[in-house]
Amino acid sequence: MPTVTIQHAFALAVQHHQAGRLGEAEGIYRQILAGDPRQPDTLHMLGVLAHQLGRNDLAVDLIGQAMAILPEHPAFRSNLSEAHRALGQTTEAIAASREALRLKPDYPEALNNLGNALLQAGRPDEAIVEFRKAIELNPSSAETYHNLGAALQETWQLDGAVAAFRRAITLKHHYPEAQSALILALNCHPSGDARAIAEEQSRWNQQYAEPLRHLIQPPTNERSVARRLRIGYVSADFREHPVGCNLLPLLAGHDPHGFEIFGYAGVARPDPLTERFRASAHHWRSTVGISDELLAAQIREDRIDILVDLAVHTANHRLLVFARKPAPVQVTFAGYPGSTGLTAIDYRLSDPFLDPPGMDESIYAEKTVRLPHSFWCYDPLDGRETPVNNLPAQSNGYLTFGCLNNFCKTNPASVRLWARILCAVPCSRLLLLAPEGSHRQRVTELFGKEGVGAERLEFVSHQPRRKYLELYHRIDLGLDTLPYNGHTTSLDSFWMGVPVVNLVGKTIVGRAGFCQLTNLKLPELIASTPEDYVQIATALAEDLSRLAALRSTLRPRMEKSPLMDASRFARDIEAAYREMWRQWCAKAP
Repeated sequence: MPTVTIQHAFALAVQHHQAGRLGEAEGIYRQILAGDPRQPDTLHMLGVLAHQLGRNDLAVDLIGQAMAILPEHPAFRSNLSEAHRALGQTTEAIAASREALRLKPDYPEALNNLGNALLQAGRPDEAIVEFRKAIELNPSSAETYHNLGAALQETWQLDGAVAAFRRAITLKHHYPEAQSALILALNCHPSGDARAIAEEQSRWNQQYAEPLRHLIQPPTNERSVARRLRIGYVSADFREHPVGCNLLPLLAGHDPHGFEIFGYAGVARPDPLTERFRASAHHWRSTVGISDELLAAQIREDRIDILVDLAVHTANHRLLVFARKPAPVQVTFAGYPGSTGLTAIDYRLSDPFLDPPGMDESIYAEKTVRLPHSFWCYDPLDGRETPVNNLPAQSNGYLTFGCLNNFCKTNPASVRLWARILCAVPCSRLLLLAPEGSHRQRVTELFGKEGVGAERLEFVSHQPRRKYLELYHRIDLGLDTLPYNGHTTSLDSFWMGVPVVNLVGKTIVGRAGFCQLTNLKLPELIASTPEDYVQIATALAEDLSRLAALRSTLRPRMEKSPLMDASRFARDIEAAYREMWRQWCAKAP
């Protein structure tokens, strides 16, 4: 192919690529390489496209070929960093970004990619430094502000995170990911209230979902009440992830005669749990790299009757697919108890404890459907064989409190409450899960101001699941977080025999402990005021025989409760689906 023709073809491919027409772009890139396999820019862009499609092993190979031809090109190394990071190869990602910066020190994109790699490697303080450098060079980068917000949230700087997310939204008119991150941050913020969160969700709907309403097509599904229903589950978390602990019992427990299950999986790095999910579905579609438009078309082609969002506003959600209404009935569930804010989603699943009847439901865009028992149904996954040990305090001679929740759920108000408990229980200690960084020192200093010395605190970093579960062997009594309670983390704690003292919150994510402890028939661990919270924790800490009895009975108590009754959970949800479907069939076409 002549040079002029190659340049023209490459420009056309890039045009398709930037417009999101990835298939057309890939075809032209490959046509160019068929004529000349040593075109470094084409190899590089095909590698970038492979990364976007989730084929990161191929991306690393293609960009590596480009680098072999043109080794001093900083963009090649910067984009190689992102492909390595997507594969979980953070050491290689950091090295590639640093090489890009060696070649071009004032390269904001490489600084941003380096920050992403450092954040994924559990080094958020260093990530913040790189993000701030990138912003100095390019103050209009909404993506860097978004990433900065994520790093600040990891380091106990929630106000700064909220400000960074808001700045990202201001800089980029269409940035649904940043606005979703803001919604999640507000759920964690001590001053966040249900109405303010609802307003932000409504704003997301108005800005991003409502403009797609004209794309909604009339459904052609057969209006037969009793027929086998096609259920589509949409998630990027069909993998080892907290959501997985609660989804697998449902998918594995569905009645195959009444329900045909489709999994729409945005899993870029499948793991053994992904295969278990795949085996539980009748049909499996990878959605990695597929546009919202094409995914909505696939769902229509699959004639899905009920489409279920499993993410809400967590990372990698596909709410803009739901905005196109590709199924006649749409539901949100499982990501966390709450609302999407989308008028295109008809229902949200909840339970009588998260949403007691009579509460204000105007904060939800969807109609609330309460499952009879619980929003959660827990599977310990590969922790099923991890044993419960004896109460550590009986051999240690002191009591250990613990909180292994995501550290962004903690805040100064929680720390002050925990400090009151530690002060009331002499010689007790506290084990906290937190990534390394300056936030550990800030927490230690705040405890110090409240009369708790640093020698009574211990921080641990994130662990693989089995080692994480074994951390509970060192904890006597769990302390819940506020305003965002532990969800799957608390279920893990109960499974390991460690009771969790809960303070009921003012928003739905703060009523998880109330739901779980009520289902376990342990209302005495639920506090309605901070004073009750301190009193319950203190009294339990002083009653080792009671703690030992709870430790030995919590696992069988869980196994007998609705929290682990997978068959009943699946039947409850199927009954809800049937009623939703009946109501849709009754509507005039």
